[in-house]
Amino acid sequence: MARPARRALGALAASAAAVLALSACSPSAGGDSGESGGDVTLSYAIWDENQKPAMEQIAEAFTKENPNVTIDIQVTPYKEYFTKLQTAASGGSAADVFWMNGPNFQLYASNGQLAPLDDAGIDASDYPQGLVDLYTYDGTLYGAPKDFDTVALWYNKELFDAAGVEYPAAGWTWDDFTAAAAKLTDPAKGQFGIAASQYGQENFYNSIAQAGGEVISADGTESGYGSPEALEGIELWTGLIEAGSSPTAQQMTDTNPEDFFLSGKVAMFQNGSWAAIAYADNADIGGKVDVAPLPAGAEGNQSVIHGVGNVANAKSPHLAEAKAFAAFASGEEAAKIQAETGTVIPAFNGTQQAWVDALPQYDLQVYIDALETAVPYPVSKNTSAWTSIESEILSQVWSGAVTPEAGLEDLAEKMQAALDAEQE
Repeated sequence: MARPARRALGALAASAAAVLALSACSPSAGGDSGESGGDVTLSYAIWDENQKPAMEQIAEAFTKENPNVTIDIQVTPYKEYFTKLQTAASGGSAADVFWMNGPNFQLYASNGQLAPLDDAGIDASDYPQGLVDLYTYDGTLYGAPKDFDTVALWYNKELFDAAGVEYPAAGWTWDDFTAAAAKLTDPAKGQFGIAASQYGQENFYNSIAQAGGEVISADGTESGYGSPEALEGIELWTGLIEAGSSPTAQQMTDTNPEDFFLSGKVAMFQNGSWAAIAYADNADIGGKVDVAPLPAGAEGNQSVIHGVGNVANAKSPHLAEAKAFAAFASGEEAAKIQAETGTVIPAFNGTQQAWVDALPQYDLQVYIDALETAVPYPVSKNTSAWTSIESEILSQVWSGAVTPEAGLEDLAEKMQAALDAEQE
């Protein structure tokens, strides 16, 4: 999902019922009363402060080509982003252009909140087909793919060196991974090998695929949580907690799991490609860490792939300009800006190498290589309806209050009921 789409889907802030009730009121999105063709200010809503500098460069490039249009970038932290967006859309004040993720896309598209971009000069062949499909609804393209993200394994070289453990490398298996996590754990120092967080995109969505399972069927109608493979994918993480190689669920509730890694208390942390620029800019760990491919399960080392889309508010009073900017912000020039600044992996084909080259201190090629076996981020028309169930039940599994077997049996049944309701 850039950053985040980027946490377990259960963390999605927007409720399905609220989004389904979004009104079609016209927003005062631009903050001015100019008609199309005159001076216009477009509001552009994003959720990642780390990406704001690159987005400002993109906005300036667009204004250079369109002197009558100014872009006002509005940053809302991801945790609050979709709550704010849902409220703004309902109240008629949503931004003219805004970031969208896969889990929420179909709800907004199906409720007429997004403007079709088929006539915005976007060539679908310029982007990975999976991202084009992600932002297409009923045969119409509503989102211009901005970037994509895969997942890899970050590790603290200092902690590995001190423990005499070899660095992660291509060909690492789950057994290698768990064995290294145990060796890197030192209770006397409060040090752990891995943070086995209850994160879907970064952790268990990948391991379920690596075991040969799936979270949801390709058509978004069937839960995959009832399979033995899904159980294996979940038990990889709960087993690390039980072994003491990871902080407990309670510890990771009290302290953000990533903060353990940033403070040098955790040796390994799986994270998306969006993390690269944040780690590089972190004075405490920037020179201590590197990144490797995910460890492989029985079926390989698959990573989930997701990507942010730029969408235009269908009710923007400056719709022509909004659609033009959504397309531009996902175009080749914008992609080069994102890549050369090391911000994210741009979706525009042929521009990704510059992102790898922007931070040569890290082996970022592993994120690009992950495309070869990547699996789609799990979504359905009403994703948040079942991810709320997923989050609630898996939190009990992670805490040890419920066994993985019992939890997944319950999750599969309740998730399927939610999916069946979508088809009614």
